[in-house]
Amino acid sequence: MGHHPAWCYQYCENKLYPNSHFCRDVPEAKICIFDMGQKKAKVDEFPLCGHMVLHEYEQLSSEALEPTCICANENMENNRGKDGFHICVQLQLFHVICITKMLSSARAEGLQTGMPGAFGKPQGTVARVHIGQVIISLHTKLQNKKHVIESLYRAKLQFLGYQKIHISKKWGLLNLMRTNLKT
Repeated sequence: MGHHPAWCYQYCENKLYPNSHFCRDVPEAKICIFDMGQKKAKVDEFPLCGHMVLHEYEQLSSEALEPTCICANENMENNRGKDGFHICVQLQLFHVICITKMLSSARAEGLQTGMPGAFGKPQGTVARVHIGQVIISLHTKLQNKKHVIESLYRAKLQFLGYQKIHISKKWGLLNLMRTNLKT
C-alpha cells in the first residue's frame, strides 16, 4: 500500500508520539545526511548565513526533507562548487505517524477489523515545527547572497505551508554582528 500525500499529515492534531519501546517497527527516516557541503569550514570562511523559517505550526516528514536538501545542495554545487558552502538541516524527526490500512474493494468486510485495533501501524517519522523555527541554514561567502536566496527559494517549493527566507545580519552562526567584525 502506498504512502499518503503530505497534506494528510501536515497539521499537528494529536499529542506527540515518539519512538520508544511501546512503539516498535518504525521505518527508518528517508533523510540520513543532515550536513552537506564543506562541513569542516572555520568560522571566518563563511560569514553569510541564510535561513528558511517556517511561519506555521505543522509537521514536516522525512520524505519532504530529503528532496529539499537535495534541491538546495544541487543548486549551490552548480553555482559555487562543492566546497563553497555548508547546508545544515536543523530539525529532528521524533514524532511517529500511524496509519490504519483500509481496503476499498468488494468483499472487504471480512478482511477488515473495523474500530477494534484501529490504532494503526507506524508508517514514518515527522518533525513538529513551531512558528519561527529554522528549518535549513545555509552558510557561504558574502558575494554569494543571490545564490543563497535562489537555492533556499527552490528548496522552499518542496514544502507545504508558508516559509520565509531570512538573511542573517550576524557572522555565520555566531552571535556577533558582521559590521562589528569587519572593523
